[in-house]
Amino acid sequence: MSKKFKIKKGDQVVLTTGRDKGKKGEVLRVLRDEDRVVVQGVNVVKKHQSASQTSQGGIIEQEASVHISNIALVDPKSGDATRVGFRTEGDRKVRFAKKSGEVVDV
Repeated sequence: MSKKFKIKKGDQVVLTTGRDKGKKGEVLRVLRDEDRVVVQGVNVVKKHQSASQTSQGGIIEQEASVHISNIALVDPKSGDATRVGFRTEGDRKVRFAKKSGEVVDV
């Protein structure tokens, strides 16, 4: 059974700790088995890659994963970090930002 996270692919998040603290970006991938996420433009590392038939070799930059405890969802109203809650509106279950009460799911 896979773990459930309150952060999903496509969410706007902000880093709360580490070298890139305060940077905002979009979640590109969620790695459930490792409790990690890959965020666009955050935790960029240089990787030495050898040439292959499809790609040229050299030093490439790519995003490395960040532990899910080090990120927080961006509040759609204020732009600050916020926690995520769940509530039912009508017959649907929606995620909302605890800081402003704004619904996160579109």
